[in-house]
Amino acid sequence: MQFAFTEEQELLRREAAEALQNGGWNREEIAAAELSFLDQAVLFEEGGRANVGESLFDESRPENEQLATLALEAVGIGKKALELALEHAKEREQFGRKIGVYQAVSHQCADMFVETELARSLAYWAAWCVAEDDGQAPIAAAAAKAYASDAAVAACERSIQVHGGIGFTWEHVLHEYYKRALWIQAYGGYPRAQRVKIAAWLLD
Repeated sequence: MQFAFTEEQELLRREAAEALQNGGWNREEIAAAELSFLDQAVLFEEGGRANVGESLFDESRPENEQLATLALEAVGIGKKALELALEHAKEREQFGRKIGVYQAVSHQCADMFVETELARSLAYWAAWCVAEDDGQAPIAAAAAKAYASDAAVAACERSIQVHGGIGFTWEHVLHEYYKRALWIQAYGGYPRAQRVKIAAWLLD
């Protein structure tokens, strides 16, 4: 399987990023647009970044679509946590230097980047399998949800650490992303439930 975003999907991503950040494109509007699941996947990822994924999630969908949707949202959450951490690390100074120069901060950011990009690959593999009704869709969706949800939680926790004291306050937006990431992680029995399914498939 080879997958690459089309120009139309990249345009959709840019439009979705702007619209979702400004309160546009609700679940009903997306359903009415009759987009393919692969096109919807772009919206679910951007919904995670905009912290509106909860309003886009539909529990009436088949399980594979649910898990893939949550994996994509988790990727968006991880990306946003990384963006916030990088912004803070580039601006905050300590001991006369930007805190991003210190390994305790920079390596946290590097780990967030690596894990989020791996999660993104799994999430879009799952989205492709669901869209194409591929035989591996149940395993792809389980794998994506398990890994991406763990990665999103870890990204939020690392971003909170990078932010220091402000990251723990109600005034900062990170706690909202963190709570949503924890909810996604718990959905469907925590990642251990998805890993049981994957293990059974591998060992069958």
